[in-house]
Amino acid sequence: MGARCSHSPSTLQRPARHHVLPLTEPVREAATMVCSALRRLVQVHVSLARKASGVCRGHEHRPAAPGAPGGVVELLGKSYPQDGYSNLSRKVLSKVGRNLHNQQHHPLWLVKERVKAHFYQRFRGRSGTPLFSVYDDLSPVVTTWQNFDSLLIPADHPSRKKGDNYYLNETHMLRAHTSAHQWDLLRAGLDAFLVVGDVYRRDQIDAQHYPVFHQLEAVRLFSRHQLFAGVKDGESLQLFEQSSRSAHKQETHTMEATKLVEFDLKQTLTGLMTRLFGDGLDIRWVDCYFPFTHPSFEMEINFRGEWLEVLGCGVMEQQLVNSAGAQDRVGWACGLGLERLAMILYDIPDIRLFWSEDERFLGQFRVGDIEQSVRFQPLSKYPAVMNDISFWLPPENYTENDFYDLVRTIGGDLVEKVDLIDKFEHPKTHRTSHCYRITYRHMERTLSQREVGCIHQAVQEAAVRLLGVEGRF
Repeated sequence: MGARCSHSPSTLQRPARHHVLPLTEPVREAATMVCSALRRLVQVHVSLARKASGVCRGHEHRPAAPGAPGGVVELLGKSYPQDGYSNLSRKVLSKVGRNLHNQQHHPLWLVKERVKAHFYQRFRGRSGTPLFSVYDDLSPVVTTWQNFDSLLIPADHPSRKKGDNYYLNETHMLRAHTSAHQWDLLRAGLDAFLVVGDVYRRDQIDAQHYPVFHQLEAVRLFSRHQLFAGVKDGESLQLFEQSSRSAHKQETHTMEATKLVEFDLKQTLTGLMTRLFGDGLDIRWVDCYFPFTHPSFEMEINFRGEWLEVLGCGVMEQQLVNSAGAQDRVGWACGLGLERLAMILYDIPDIRLFWSEDERFLGQFRVGDIEQSVRFQPLSKYPAVMNDISFWLPPENYTENDFYDLVRTIGGDLVEKVDLIDKFEHPKTHRTSHCYRITYRHMERTLSQREVGCIHQAVQEAAVRLLGVEGRF
């Protein structure tokens, strides 16, 4: 379930400014080395952009300039020719293959295992074996048809935009949601499965967003006999009819079938959240829109006095189900973010922490029982350093996500947040200026202003040379 509901807000909070500790001699030397390295990095970026060619080896971090015709992206043992769609960054490529959800005792692994346990224990086939099969090692490289067309996402839908996705080329991309595998698994004859994996989206920079995160998808189909078994006079009920579409059902579904599928979906997910968060949990359902389900819902839970959206779901579009060869069945699908759940369950305040290799973080999740309660004990929060950057936008071909990607590539996980704090349009020239505030914070030590200054200068230079902006530095 990858498309977002248009009413889902994202709340940003700006941390207070902090004093910066004075430089010691070792830190001063390190800062000088960082400055030198970052200048070389910007030169490499510019050189690559001018050459507009080259080879990008996924884990060697030597990317050709995005959109460089004639270049090649080598990723997970395969080669993909670059074209005007190609926009993968070194930062993102370095994360492919990490598979945090499969690293034992990682917090994302714990959430995955707890969800699996719920489905395994609650749903059993006739022979007593688990009803749901699990796929957690599918390649994140998919075709654009898998990611969009198979899910009935229109050609002009905003979720397809180059500015929101990571494309290897016009026909291949890093999946934006685990829903990209739905059609293939249905076509293979499966009617109850979970898909878990890393997904990739270009997005804003703050404590809740990262270009790589992890989703878990659940799908279940029902035959007429399965859906109406146990229902009084169920043998007379039908799955399908030809009528008109309404807010409550699809044109091909009977109201009885829709309501039973919806009931099973909500009961299943309510049971899952109760298992994760405990009894007495307040839950509400919000009507929503996804291209591949109808009706569609978001589930919100009241956790510590605050309503939080935790997943999206709905009755699967019959056109999708039919195209995959399951014309005699109806079903539901849902998708949830592992980071989202882990941050709520374990009180993890910053999404960057999931990529930490600091034993002080990882060691807190080495528990003997996956159901054991864990409350993250914060590492010392080191002070933030904030720098602003202002520039005039080029006449065309500028997107905010291009700038965010550039900042992530150069600043890496030192960048905690980027806020657009001011927009200005010149009354005579009608040129537009943006001012961004970049918050830098190391997860494990104090950053010096000199270190940050070097990184910030590299961002400024790269923005001018690679994005075509005119600096107001």
